[in-house]
Amino acid sequence: MRQLLTLLPKKSGRDVKGHVSVRHQGGREKRFLREIDFKRDKKEILGEVESIEYDPNRNASIAKVIYTDGDKKFILAPLGLRQGSKIVASSTAPLEPGNALPLDKIPAGTQVHNIEIKPGKGGQIVKSAGGAGVIQGKEGNWVLVKLPSGEIRRFKPQCWATIGQIGNIELKTRRLGKAGRKRRMGIRPSVRGVAMHPNAHPHGGGEGRSGIGLKYPKTPWGKPAVGKTRKKKRYSDRLIVSHRKKGPHVG
Repeated sequence: MRQLLTLLPKKSGRDVKGHVSVRHQGGREKRFLREIDFKRDKKEILGEVESIEYDPNRNASIAKVIYTDGDKKFILAPLGLRQGSKIVASSTAPLEPGNALPLDKIPAGTQVHNIEIKPGKGGQIVKSAGGAGVIQGKEGNWVLVKLPSGEIRRFKPQCWATIGQIGNIELKTRRLGKAGRKRRMGIRPSVRGVAMHPNAHPHGGGEGRSGIGLKYPKTPWGKPAVGKTRKKKRYSDRLIVSHRKKGPHVG
């Protein structure tokens, strides 16, 4: 059996020189990395869910699956999947939570997650707690999927996805209770820009409790942080049918 747990080294947001390269990261509890099977490459092999487990590295729960050939893997746990459930990755699999199929084999209106962008690369989007995309139908040689953001996007029919909505949907109602719990998660305090010295942040300085004082909010490095921050020309624009707020994509 392959080792599914490996110790996850803590870098606390530092680069090789020890300088802070990612802010707001610090010390945390010891963690193990769970290797998740996003590819679902155990095709046509039946698996049984041994347990539903907590993963400290993501907000979704995971399921430990034992396959009939003896291999064990972790997958994201959708709603309705429980201990003893049977799952399979197959183009002829039934439309039940946890089963993986190509997008062209999934009927319109079905909820899916762990969707591939490139066939064979493994699921890359819709992988967080409560997330689900909805198959909208077909358009020529493409399959249309509505993502949790509201964006409708084209995917190749050969891309695979997993049936169901990811579990742990009550995550957004969770109360952490105290600052110490955030620190144990490895998250350091975040200071408002307007409370900083003007040398440290574009929002800093001023007399008293002054506001931002600029035309629009900026990052600590002076880049726009509100409004249309998406690149004007992006590689995936041709795959977007409808943007999450603006409606149909033109161009």
